Amino acid sequence: MAKILIVEDDISLRDVYAARLEAENYQIVLAENGEQALAVAVKERPDLILLDVMMPKISGFDVLDIIRTTPEIAHTKVIMMTALSSPEDKERGEKLGVDRYLVKSQVILEEVVSTIAEVLSGPAAIDSVAPQASNTPAPPPVATPNQQQPSATTVSQPPTPPQA
Repeated sequence: MAKILIVEDDISLRDVYAARLEAENYQIVLAENGEQALAVAVKERPDLILLDVMMPKISGFDVLDIIRTTPEIAHTKVIMMTALSSPEDKERGEKLGVDRYLVKSQVILEEVVSTIAEVLSGPAAIDSVAPQASNTPAPPPVATPNQQQPSATTVSQPPTPPQA
């Protein structure tokens, strides 16, 4: 049975995550802030940490940074669950070595559960690297067709009005 550390300062969310994950037969340990999270992680050695970002005492980003530089727990898989949805925040998490970055308002509880199962079934290094590699090439192909269409419209517009 995999052990999951839930780090969340919102008691209601923490309880919901804990109840749902216990129903999936995970062993659950809890922390309500970043400082507690580090102490519990070193003591309990969880298989995965579900980590909030905006917390009292130590932010989730700082907790992740400390985890990745602490040999005893550096291999621990980490999923960030946060309200921070900017690309810069996600990139910061990825640079620090997060396995997945989920925005609370964009996922439902069942997606969190399936993401946890997915992350636990694969190696952390591959999960961390793959999203970065796929995120980098993905935007140019998406942006390129959109840019081509306006460019074609722009190119056809100047020759149409030959007033000069």
